[in-house]
Amino acid sequence: MERGIDITHHHNKIAFTRLSEEQCRRLHDASLQILERTGVRLYLQEALDLLKRAGAEVFDGNRVRIPARLVEQALETAPKRLVIYDRDGQPTLFLEGYRSYYGPGSDLLNIIDHRTGERRRPVLQDVREGITLCDALPNIDFVMSLFLPSDVPQIVADRFQMEVMLNYTTKPIVYVTYDTSGCLDAVEMAEIVAGGAHALRERPFSLCYINVTTGLRHNKEALEKLLLMADKGLPALYVPVGSGGLTAPMTMAGAMALVNAGTMAGLVIAQLRQPGTPIIVPGWGGETLDMRTMVEPYAGADYHGIAESLAHFYGLPIFTLGGASDAKLPDGQAAAEAALTLLLRALSGGQLVHDLGYLESGLCGSLAQLAICDEIVGWIKAALSEVEIDDETLALDLIDQVGPDGQFLESEHTLRHYRERWYPHLFERENYERWQSRGSKSVVQRAAERMEEILARHTPPVLPKDVAAQVHAVVDRAVQRYG
Repeated sequence: MERGIDITHHHNKIAFTRLSEEQCRRLHDASLQILERTGVRLYLQEALDLLKRAGAEVFDGNRVRIPARLVEQALETAPKRLVIYDRDGQPTLFLEGYRSYYGPGSDLLNIIDHRTGERRRPVLQDVREGITLCDALPNIDFVMSLFLPSDVPQIVADRFQMEVMLNYTTKPIVYVTYDTSGCLDAVEMAEIVAGGAHALRERPFSLCYINVTTGLRHNKEALEKLLLMADKGLPALYVPVGSGGLTAPMTMAGAMALVNAGTMAGLVIAQLRQPGTPIIVPGWGGETLDMRTMVEPYAGADYHGIAESLAHFYGLPIFTLGGASDAKLPDGQAAAEAALTLLLRALSGGQLVHDLGYLESGLCGSLAQLAICDEIVGWIKAALSEVEIDDETLALDLIDQVGPDGQFLESEHTLRHYRERWYPHLFERENYERWQSRGSKSVVQRAAERMEEILARHTPPVLPKDVAAQVHAVVDRAVQRYG
């Protein structure tokens, strides 16, 4: 099965480019000025030393000004195309051009239980069910942990999440860890599954998602993980956080310039450590804080497409956000915001699109909402698919044969082609009476039922027992050491 959405080479491509090349160039120049004039704070001496040896100016303790030439040099050595494999070693995600792939997010603190409707703290079984669902849903291309389990030792919860992801799907994994020790354990578990460090480096199926405090403040844990990924030759997602009006200027241009400066700082550090280190840059940034509620929206309209335009300007792989909502329930607002953001990400060339199923501005999640997002992605795939126009699809002889008084229902041509059309699993197309006879169910109710069917019949592709035991030993070791 071909994964994702690809409109890179479509003759009928409708692409959404928010910024012109000149605007991208001006943002780039602004980011260079921030790095050269203002500088960034790095809370890791090893990173400061690396930059100082390359000619950067370290001052005020841990503040560093990075010259433009180091950024341009890093952009030269950073890979512009990245292939991510699945657990079985098959090439699966091709991060280039206008190819988009979809997956959930991670570490949600709350879940809306699809069985009871209750908002509660998630447990490890919710992570298992979420990954099982992701493995089965046809339009989910990669997985993340979805939830932060509350029934395991919190200091090592990231190890339990990684073990579940490795054991319950063959799809590519994006993982988050608390600190460097967690990152080391996650890499070790992935290496066990891949068959060794070299095998994982040659066919990476797991990506480390590194959150950075702000564009101007790079925390110790983020920098340590970045250097570890560079040393291992593994891909990293380096994502400085910027909240317009709080940790960045209120204006979109200023916020994006600042966040991008932080991204470029990470890129420089990784390339200085090991030229050719695969870095995936954020396709969002500078989201504006809602000054009425002091909440940072996950589905705000303003910033969409800006960071993607800049990432395409650089030609770097993109990690972006879509399918998330600020609604508190999987309702009409949630569906509308998910659909709009998912469509815009496909049109703007967002490549790794995460946070499907997110609600409450990133504080809660719903597996029913995730299933609805999967349906929305299916709709988008069909809407953006290339139209084949040839003798077979024009069917002129058939039209002449049937004529004005016939119908096409029983023709062999219809039988050959009707399965090519997109048919929804959840979106309702029955007449009113049939819908009513089936219980007058909402799309959320139908999504919950479909999930139960999947969980009942889908068998996760678990690891061989000996491999699973080695992976679990890493988790046990962490529990003994820290838990």
